[in-house]
Amino acid sequence: MGRSTKGIDYQNVPRPVAALSDEYPAGYVDPRHCHQRGQLLYAVAGVTLVVTDDASYIVPPQRALWVPAGVWHEVQCRNAVSVRTIYVDAASCVKMPTVCRVIEVSSLLRELVVEAANLPVEYDETGRDGRIMTLILDEIASMTATPLHVPMPQNQKLLQVCLAILGDPAQNDTLDDWAESTCMGRRTFTRLFRKETGMSFAAWRQHVRLLEAMSRLATGHRVTSVAFDVGYNSSSAFTAMFRRTFGAAPTHYFTQDPAEVLTPDPVEG
Repeated sequence: MGRSTKGIDYQNVPRPVAALSDEYPAGYVDPRHCHQRGQLLYAVAGVTLVVTDDASYIVPPQRALWVPAGVWHEVQCRNAVSVRTIYVDAASCVKMPTVCRVIEVSSLLRELVVEAANLPVEYDETGRDGRIMTLILDEIASMTATPLHVPMPQNQKLLQVCLAILGDPAQNDTLDDWAESTCMGRRTFTRLFRKETGMSFAAWRQHVRLLEAMSRLATGHRVTSVAFDVGYNSSSAFTAMFRRTFGAAPTHYFTQDPAEVLTPDPVEG
């Protein structure tokens, strides 16, 4: 089989692991779809937003998103994106996460994934190529998850609120304003929002702002301008919250090895 850039061509290859390399322009959207194999979407450069029925995930450079087989998702490119994708068959997914998860990518995993995309599709399973693919599986299973996602509610009224905030994270409408827009009382809105997302409304909106900031920082925007653009009143407050959430200052997050990033605080549930 020749080297295709279409994911569908890798679902039935006679190997447990398949890899491809592709480039996408800014604004490109891969419409809602799913795969019969598990998928690791690794961002070599650029930022992608992946939307599932349950959450939205930001995948910045040098991080990756694990998508289990059968999970419907849409991929949106925030800027020009260079990706490497690993597809894993069902038998090899036993130790993999059963839900979508953004993971840190170690230097070792990065080099393995890049090399895998250059190997023959029907590689020698008993030789060097097979050992590379096996090691990739071990590395994916052992990588640390990072909180680069926000859960989405199933309730349609709350979903519309969340989509509006995702579209404009800096807007400052209050909880009461949003409750009124859904024809709910404050208590009902608050209780239902936490039930649907596992987070308070304030924590959810704050995390959306941080994810938008992550996306902008990855494309070269300055910390100060990003802080104000996403709704913070000062760059120091933004930096403190960013460090608390992601384990590194915004000026260092993309310049150090992901394995060296401190363990972040868990997102408020």
